[in-house]
Amino acid sequence: MKIAFYDAKDYDKNSFVRANAEGKYQIVFYETRLTKDTCRLAEGCDAVCVFVNDDVNREVIDELVKMNVRLIALRCAGYNNVDIEYAYGKIHIVRVPAYSPYAVAEHAMALLLTSIRRIHKAYIRTKDFNFSLSGLTGFDLHGKTVGVVGTGKIGRIFIDICRGFGMHVIAYDKFPAKDSGIEYVSLEDLWKRSDIISFHCPLTDENRHMVNADTIRQMKKGVVLINTSRGALIDAEALVDGIKQRQVGAACLDVYEEESNVFFHDYSGHIVDDDVLARLISMPNVIVTSHQAFLTEEALSNIADTTLQNIEDFFKDEYCTNEVCYKCPAIANCNQDHSKKCF
Repeated sequence: MKIAFYDAKDYDKNSFVRANAEGKYQIVFYETRLTKDTCRLAEGCDAVCVFVNDDVNREVIDELVKMNVRLIALRCAGYNNVDIEYAYGKIHIVRVPAYSPYAVAEHAMALLLTSIRRIHKAYIRTKDFNFSLSGLTGFDLHGKTVGVVGTGKIGRIFIDICRGFGMHVIAYDKFPAKDSGIEYVSLEDLWKRSDIISFHCPLTDENRHMVNADTIRQMKKGVVLINTSRGALIDAEALVDGIKQRQVGAACLDVYEEESNVFFHDYSGHIVDDDVLARLISMPNVIVTSHQAFLTEEALSNIADTTLQNIEDFFKDEYCTNEVCYKCPAIANCNQDHSKKCF
């Protein structure tokens, strides 16, 4: 079994080499992302393994099918970068639905605490032996209202963490979790009532730019936004304007709409030509991490194990419980029992 592994970083290689210790699979690691220009690297392979910024569009799918690649194995939960409707009937797609929801939820809270308690600023100051507390005043989380958009596994764990801080939680989800004890509200109500809003939902055509100039105006003045899900949930230019107008009090971003050509790379010696990202990073009330929320030892191990198990199940049993296609109405509410292939 030969697998072309795209967008490979050292931590990916280490975890997959460990998971493949018995040598079941011949894995060829490529640092480049999967695009229409790099498809040919997968020639002779049975499957390709891709991540969040690989571009699996129609052209890529056609090329993979021509080369008899039978499976696209996502080593992530989201699949907005894959044209799953076009892939239907041509090539199968599997994913890792839950590698470590704790990792992402904990990172979201870490970003929030760092932001509101100015920990990042204090760290830089004390490195220079500056022990002044001027400008470091934060606020209590206890008693604040947090709005959680998306109540899948990650969202619910984040809710538990927030409740541990004594916060009042409200939530929105197109498919509310039954008997969860969560107070569900409309999006409009969530915008208006929340002191802090955290996003834990997949990206769809329906919710792309759900945070925009209009919805930002509906939010509380000084609202704190946290996004560890997908960058395009937030219109970045509208966010910049909202911060400049003091409507948004702070933003904690682990994802960014145009991250694919920037994140996961070292540009410390270069000028980044993304003006919106540069403006966000320059703002004192914005924290940006580069799609880091998933990055724990536990998550990497789970991703590698599940990805290789998905591939084995598909080629051995002719189906995989983690297969996904456009007929699945929602990640958490698929009508199929996945006891056979999606097509």
